[in-house]
Amino acid sequence: SLTSVTIPDSVTLIDDGAFCGCSSLTSVTIPDSVTSIDMSAFYGCSSLTSVTIPDSVTSIGGSAFYGCSSLTSVTIPNSVTSIGAWAFYGCTSLTSVTIPDSVTSIGGNAFYWCTSLTSVTIPDSVTSIGDGTFSYCKSLTSVTIPDSVTSIGAQTFKGCTSLTSVTIPDSVTLID
Repeated sequence: SLTSVTIPDSVTLIDDGAFCGCSSLTSVTIPDSVTSIDMSAFYGCSSLTSVTIPDSVTSIGGSAFYGCSSLTSVTIPNSVTSIGAWAFYGCTSLTSVTIPDSVTSIGGNAFYWCTSLTSVTIPDSVTSIGDGTFSYCKSLTSVTIPDSVTSIGAQTFKGCTSLTSVTIPDSVTLID
């Protein structure tokens, strides 16, 4: 029955599964003191509509927002260096995401089944795109992969039925 939560400034870590399964949670305020959002922290929070991740956060753990099907927007700050595997899996209302220049790794299946995702910006800091990263992003129409990327994982664009354009740079040596 939890609908909203304000996390106090004394908290530095939102640990594994902290709000897992809180399906009525619609809003959360994360303070600047938090440096990490760990695995499955908001897993299955299907009523969560938006989240602002503060500039203090350096990592978004695997499955952190898995199944947050009402999430329409997410702001990933320049402090984040890694987005874990399955981080935004099944966020079916998410329409766009900007990945900041600070991110060097995007885990496999990070945006799998984000069926409303129409645009994504991959920064020059990313060197590899994990397996299934954009699988079943059925609304995604085009993707530009920056020159920094050297490998594209298996099934990265599987089921992307609206994809009409993919720009792959000369830096890519492996498409799995």
